[in-house]
Amino acid sequence: MATIAIYSMKGGVGKTTLAVNLAWCSAMLSSRRTLLWDLDQQAAATFLMQDGKKPKRRAEGVYDQEIKPGKLIRPTSIERLDLLAADHSLRELDRMFFSFGKKKRLSKIIDSVSRDYDRIILDCPPGLTETSDQILRAADLVLVPVIPSPLSQRAFETVVGHIERNHKGRTAILPVYTMVDRRRTLHRNALEDKKRWPVIPYASAIEQMASHRAPVGAFAPQSPAGQAFAKLWRGVERKIAKL
Repeated sequence: MATIAIYSMKGGVGKTTLAVNLAWCSAMLSSRRTLLWDLDQQAAATFLMQDGKKPKRRAEGVYDQEIKPGKLIRPTSIERLDLLAADHSLRELDRMFFSFGKKKRLSKIIDSVSRDYDRIILDCPPGLTETSDQILRAADLVLVPVIPSPLSQRAFETVVGHIERNHKGRTAILPVYTMVDRRRTLHRNALEDKKRWPVIPYASAIEQMASHRAPVGAFAPQSPAGQAFAKLWRGVERKIAKL
């Protein structure tokens, strides 16, 4: 089993888009038993993947160990893909982790469900917080979405610096360019500078995810975006195999 975190200290860079689409690729292209774990109080991944029925218990109960994760995990409409939903109760998650005083609390919660899955994909909240440190300790691989812009690049460099100081040797990082528009000189220059970074294009199919409430692969697998997610996932699997 491998845990893959989609994380950035900056919001609005496409974390949920990556998490949902890579979870679909894991389940459908690699036939992996996959859990999409939504840790963000905005619950965007939950909105995209859920059937509209609200869980009977609040998500925060998983982290204070009031309830077991399995009580909230639900199957999605996609074969082999389950969801651990988020809700607004996670707005206090950082405070909860800090008050517990246990640096590997999230790792132990993940371990409790790991035998049921081949891949666990974490859709993470932004920021450098106690929650992010819990995530970085728990993850085998961290994908960091980066928009080809100076501010997003700066955020990525901050994440790398934080990991090297606090998690060196334990956390593998894979940067991914997201929302790429090759018509823009700034974006083309960034891609030329980092030729080996995976690229996810700015695409109408990605914008349509909210109306379909589904990953791109479920309704437009042959689109440029669908093919880009599939290519990225193959790279993720190769990187996991080397860890």
